Amino acid sequence: MPSTASPPVRPKLNDGGLLLFRIAGVPVLLSPSWWLGAALIVLLYTPLVGRILPGAGIWESALLAAVFTVLLAVSVLLHELGHCIVALRLGLPVRRVRLFLLGGLSEISRTPPKPTQEGLIAAAGPAVSMVLALVTGIGWFALVPGGAIWLLVAQTCVANLAVAVFNLLPGLPLDGGRMLRALTWRLTGKRATGTTAGVIGAGAVAAVLIGWALVGLLNNAQDQWLRLGVCVLMAWFVVAGASAEHAAEQRKRWPAGLALGDLVRPVLQLPAESPVGDALLAAAGRGVVLVRADGIAVGLLDQTAAERLATHTPNEPAERAAEPVDPDTILLDSETPDAILERVQSVLAWQFLVVDGEGRPSGVLRREDLRNALRSRRG
Repeated sequence: MPSTASPPVRPKLNDGGLLLFRIAGVPVLLSPSWWLGAALIVLLYTPLVGRILPGAGIWESALLAAVFTVLLAVSVLLHELGHCIVALRLGLPVRRVRLFLLGGLSEISRTPPKPTQEGLIAAAGPAVSMVLALVTGIGWFALVPGGAIWLLVAQTCVANLAVAVFNLLPGLPLDGGRMLRALTWRLTGKRATGTTAGVIGAGAVAAVLIGWALVGLLNNAQDQWLRLGVCVLMAWFVVAGASAEHAAEQRKRWPAGLALGDLVRPVLQLPAESPVGDALLAAAGRGVVLVRADGIAVGLLDQTAAERLATHTPNEPAERAAEPVDPDTILLDSETPDAILERVQSVLAWQFLVVDGEGRPSGVLRREDLRNALRSRRG
């Protein structure tokens, strides 16, 4: 799917950082932590530039280090856009793309329903990085060695190659870990088993990173301090990310012994023009579907909004306190419990209409009822 940028917008701060631009409707944000990472790279990379280019002074070396940091950020951004575009092509919404301290992150709003889709999305990023490494590699060998441009092109090539190789390591939350999860999921039929494999792989990846950093210190490698800083940060990132993936997987699992029927409230259909006060009395703990005279459902009665409205104007039409019903808030009673749980967790709605195989309302599932039941079972 060709990506198209939206009209220019004024940069602003929000909960994810500085909004740079939008691509295919997806906001691209620069997290505040990116500046810390950039400063760290410039600090550690400047002495290395001075050793590779002996004629460069401290300020020239620092400038080249800063330019390299920007090129690295652009490379990481293109890597993340690879994930983003493939996800959009597969029909999965992307909330945002963020650049932060240790790289980038494409926040996909829904879990890929099939292992093949997860594998394709995960592989897209390293594929972009490999293409960038190939292109800059050709430029590296085409340029005369020794100049500032040559160094920047060479280091960008090495950086993209390193990003591709590192992300292919078989540990969550890296792309290689997601590919391992997809493969294990495909073989076992269980996503949770794939996540477990990715978490184990993450522990191995972190151990290898720390080991490589220690080898650099023992051998007094030219880049020993840069290597140590990067490896420690990356090992922490992998371990923290794997822990988060494991916790998220646990939240997506429907507890054994809990049936959907135990949580669904009986459904009551009322005219949309019914006084909101009367609708609250008629509800009596049931889910209320508000229907217009033409038979079109307006939505589900939002109890909190209805109580607030009834306090001042109890004769107002109940549809003024309705929560809309759309495809994302309709659940089939034949869906698997895990699919229902994932839908409820990914859709911003307080209640969901449950229908049978013929599309007839069979009940209402409220988010709070499900949350309380999960807490009780897991507690």
